[in-house]
Amino acid sequence: MSVVFVPERLRGRVQVPEDNVQRLLDENDQLIRCIVEYQNKGRAVECSQYQQVLHRNLIYLATIADATPPEPEKQTT
Repeated sequence: MSVVFVPERLRGRVQVPEDNVQRLLDENDQLIRCIVEYQNKGRAVECSQYQQVLHRNLIYLATIADATPPEPEKQTT
């Protein structure tokens, strides 16, 4: 997702707790497993519903990533 979608006032200012992000990543993992299972069973309606939730989660995570300030690079000597 492009930073174009993140409002200027939020760019570089969002701080989201790491456990929230991890919870979403875990949920996405489970969603992908369910999507694959339903695809294999030919159950398109259920598959589509899970794909919509996965898409929403991915857009949210991308928005957070675009709005989060970059971590300072570690200096190695």
